[in-house]
Amino acid sequence: MGREQFIGTWKLVSSEIRLSDGQLSYPLGRHAVGRITYETAGHMSCQLVRLDRPAFASGDQWGGTPEETKAAFQGCIAYFGTYEVNEQEGTVTHHVEGSLFPNWVGTDQKRFFEFSGKQLTLTTPPIPAGGQQATARLAYERLG
Repeated sequence: MGREQFIGTWKLVSSEIRLSDGQLSYPLGRHAVGRITYETAGHMSCQLVRLDRPAFASGDQWGGTPEETKAAFQGCIAYFGTYEVNEQEGTVTHHVEGSLFPNWVGTDQKRFFEFSGKQLTLTTPPIPAGGQQATARLAYERLG
């Protein structure tokens, strides 16, 4: 298996977070869109977007109100870097070079993976989310 099974572009089909109190949450909404791409050379990128973010009334990308800017930021996850697969652990680690969330830059983001047909599921270890610990589960379908 190894890295070869990851190579390509994957479309987000579902995204959910289970909070430490057991509650199921959809911070990007139930109909989020996204892509994750793994390249042969070891590079990766990921973009996840909430579809119902409000447009900036000014039409200026840099001129949103504080509320518009907050909603835009909170409704998007985007990062890129390199990756490595650990088959024994069943993990893929994203070595983040750039991210919308500045705290991820220079970090390693480990994900547990599972393949089933044309589907790839990535699950995070427990991560901080809104004052609780949470586990995110994202399912992708291979494009092409």
